[in-house]
Amino acid sequence: MLLEVEHINVYYGAIHAIKDVSFSVNEGEIVTLIGANGAGKSTTLDTIAGLLRSKTGDIRFNGQSVAHMPAHKVVAEGLALVPEGRRVFAQMTVEENLEMGAFTQAASTVEPNLKRVYEQFPRLEERKNQTAGTLSGGEQQMLAMGRALMSQPKLLMLDEPSMGLAPILVEQIFDIIRQLHEAGTTILLVEQNAQMALSVADRAYVLETGRVTLSGTGSELARSDEVRKAYLGG
Repeated sequence: MLLEVEHINVYYGAIHAIKDVSFSVNEGEIVTLIGANGAGKSTTLDTIAGLLRSKTGDIRFNGQSVAHMPAHKVVAEGLALVPEGRRVFAQMTVEENLEMGAFTQAASTVEPNLKRVYEQFPRLEERKNQTAGTLSGGEQQMLAMGRALMSQPKLLMLDEPSMGLAPILVEQIFDIIRQLHEAGTTILLVEQNAQMALSVADRAYVLETGRVTLSGTGSELARSDEVRKAYLGG
């Protein structure tokens, strides 16, 4: 078991945002969390990444508790988050953004990791001297993913990677997710586009108002009447 989330409860002031959520991710899997806006998907990822704290329970990554670990140490342990909205450093170049992703790594790893990222994302190499704020939305998403990969993560968490992108770019991003998975990257995916998310997922969990209400394989949930009515337009 690479990631074990056990009975976490997260609050924003008096608002109980995450209610006794438990789930797991095995090494080599794509696991997806789907649900409506406000269901608690991003809050869950932020809590795993050390940006928020759970009042209860535990989060174990690679056998070690990270529930009270500072976010930068969580990254150093091998857990990387690509945040919702991409959040690239707009005034910095593409290559400078990528180098920022390697801040937990030894200097000797930066060049070989850059090479790997440029092989995965040739568009970024073409634009490596361009400021990130001038990139298209799809290119910025690739940059945010590449920046996370620079930390050599054991688990890559993606928060709404298709948000705001044209359908053809959504297809491209999900092709990249499949390629990363085939290359051995374990992925925890939060995505509002339930159809796309379930099409790539080994397993999936449905979050509703901060609770896990359904779980199963990606194909099982894609066939579920409840999921189809609520999230797949059927």
